[in-house]
Amino acid sequence: MSDTVQHTPAPMAWRRTEAYRKRLRRRRAADRRLRLYGIGAILVALGLLATLFVSLITTGASAFVQTHLRLELTVTPEQVSPDDPAKGNYRAIVRDALAGLFPEVTGTSEQRKLFDMVSSGAQFIVRDEVVTNPELIGRTFSLRLPVTDPIDQFHKGGIDRDTPEELRRVNDEQIAWYDKLRAENRISAPFNWGLFVNADSRFPELAGLAGALTGSAYALLVCFLLSFPIGIAAAIYLEEFAPKNRWTDIIEVNINNLAAVPSIVFGLLGLAVFLNFFGLPRSAPLVGGMVLALMTLPTIIIAARVALKSVPPSLREAALGVGASRFEAMRHHVLPVAMPGILTGTIIGMAQALGETAPLLLIGMNAFITALPGGIFDPSTALPTQIFIWADSPERGFVSRTSAGILVLLGFLVTINALAVFLRARFTRRW
Repeated sequence: MSDTVQHTPAPMAWRRTEAYRKRLRRRRAADRRLRLYGIGAILVALGLLATLFVSLITTGASAFVQTHLRLELTVTPEQVSPDDPAKGNYRAIVRDALAGLFPEVTGTSEQRKLFDMVSSGAQFIVRDEVVTNPELIGRTFSLRLPVTDPIDQFHKGGIDRDTPEELRRVNDEQIAWYDKLRAENRISAPFNWGLFVNADSRFPELAGLAGALTGSAYALLVCFLLSFPIGIAAAIYLEEFAPKNRWTDIIEVNINNLAAVPSIVFGLLGLAVFLNFFGLPRSAPLVGGMVLALMTLPTIIIAARVALKSVPPSLREAALGVGASRFEAMRHHVLPVAMPGILTGTIIGMAQALGETAPLLLIGMNAFITALPGGIFDPSTALPTQIFIWADSPERGFVSRTSAGILVLLGFLVTINALAVFLRARFTRRW
């Protein structure tokens, strides 16, 4: 009887089977589909983001330039007293200069249409120029003055001259006068510095963001002075010194829950406590900063605790081993190492506070304020609420200013977040 020889299959021979090849093809196809899904999601997100920016830029670009009319103004002592140049008939000075360019316009109705081409705030610009330079009294000087919003829109192409007269805000006579002024090189569209140096106005050609930027700066200052030291102190106590018991667990859960509370709830809290109970001034950056501090505190505490946890335990142990107290180890060794992460979380929290609108609306920081706030107790608006006000205005000129305000806000947010990324990359220590 001969011995039976058993042959062992070659190693990994199962990989050459058809069933294995099918499973491998399915797995690779699934892998390719997953990557395509990821790439598609990224492309969709980038497309939506690009659509948003293109829409904002195309709508708001015109707000960064403002149409002006150059006039030769004659300021006589009869119209403006040299003793008190702030009080004078500057409206008549502007109208006389404009009427001198069109001596053929004599009818009352036609003159009214002619005078409507120059902004109603032009007289105040002339007044400020004369008050700053009293030697202009008795002389003739040239000055560029903003035109009204319809003429500004017409110059920028927002109003088509081929549209029937009854359907556009600029009539045929004003178009003819505009053409003459442009032929004489009196019409120009320089960069609109007024968008950044003027306060709000009911006239779109004069409205600016200076009051909102100042109010946001004051509110963020108050927010930072309150939330930063309190948030850092709370994070240090909870992470370094607090005993791990039931009460600290409850505090940690509530801090995490507060970070997810809608911002409008903090606005209601500020309205009920700061305004109604304590009687603090309405629309003031002080109240806005306090409300934003309440909203930012959970974010700063959580970010600071994460930064403290990231410090290697050996650093604490080494400090304690050479005789340092727990406070000294935290103050001189742990906190400096964790500070880049703490600053990053704080900056991100401040950026979030800068873009909040709902809590500021509830405490009245959406009032119509035409003067720059002089302090944290003066009525003011903020950048997000100013955008909200302009978006609700019926004048067409505020449409472009709304988009321009959003671009300015996005610019600040991108800058702040870039600063946070820079600080983390610059000061983070590698272990």
